[in-house]
Amino acid sequence: MTTLRIEHAITDYATWRTAFDSFAEARTRAGVQRYRVLRPVDDDRYICVDLDFATAEAAEAFRTFLRTTVWSDPGRAPALAGTPTARILAPAGDAG
Repeated sequence: MTTLRIEHAITDYATWRTAFDSFAEARTRAGVQRYRVLRPVDDDRYICVDLDFATAEAAEAFRTFLRTTVWSDPGRAPALAGTPTARILAPAGDAG
């Protein structure tokens, strides 16, 4: 399992969520197996999203899609504030 973790500031959660939900089909086509939306308890203008993929290649392809198609177009990312951080993470292999 590989996770694409995205973090960025937002201007409004409801607007962000509507835009996020509009890409549900794109996430499915890209191979997202599961996702989690998280918000810091002390900052309602920040969002964290974990998208789980079967492979690092699928995660990288979706990160490229986000950078070139979504985040580069304010109409597709209306509540985005600033530049997102998007990292591809793999399990560390530690038992625990």
